[in-house]
Amino acid sequence: MKQEEYGKMRDQEDHYWWFISRRKLALALLDPVLNQNPAAKVLDVGCGTGAMLQALDGQCEATGLDFSEDALRYCRERGLNHLIDGNAEQIPLASNQFDAVVSLDTIEHVPGDAAAASEIYRVLKPGGVFVMNVPAYKWLWGPHDIALMHQRRYTTREVRTLLENAGFRLEKLSYSVFFLFPVVAVRRFFEKFHHGPAQVKLPEVSEGTQTRLIRLMDKEAALFRRMNLPWGSSVVAVARKPKGSP
Repeated sequence: MKQEEYGKMRDQEDHYWWFISRRKLALALLDPVLNQNPAAKVLDVGCGTGAMLQALDGQCEATGLDFSEDALRYCRERGLNHLIDGNAEQIPLASNQFDAVVSLDTIEHVPGDAAAASEIYRVLKPGGVFVMNVPAYKWLWGPHDIALMHQRRYTTREVRTLLENAGFRLEKLSYSVFFLFPVVAVRRFFEKFHHGPAQVKLPEVSEGTQTRLIRLMDKEAALFRRMNLPWGSSVVAVARKPKGSP
């Protein structure tokens, strides 16, 4: 990700509706692990500027991994200290350490996504859970992806193949940002005609609109937990390392 985008992320991720809703969904998917074991060890792969890691802090023993010193510096400014400078393709940790791993919009940045999936599998304890979020659909590719230095976007089928090839057993696989997907698709289409340097431009919305969008996403999250959604701008997966795995 371009250096200037980390500053934008730090400014936005604590209060912008999309970051908040993505984080709330991930935490809900991690709830069974956190409720069952208050001392659970959780690794945030691609922790970025630290909002998810901060949300986990106090609920478990949370560790953040990122290869960007800019990202880790923002995490330290939040008071987060369990941090590792490392690459998802070669996680510098011993095997079978974590009860859960979470990775929000990170795997699409990694040149070797299969290597990253295998490494995440390796550091999970047998029975451990992996919660993953990635952007959906190659046809949505545009300046947004270029500015964030994405390598790819995914379908649910591609995520299934990626995780099952690494050894995971899928427990949940669905699109998300379902209700707002038509708006996202139209915006991404017109962004393709943008001239000049590629940039991430989050639509500015009022405080009242922020609240309404978060409520809408909360309703979607409730629906998400009951069924798999047929489309959306993101793919979300919950996968488990089988018990008895070496």
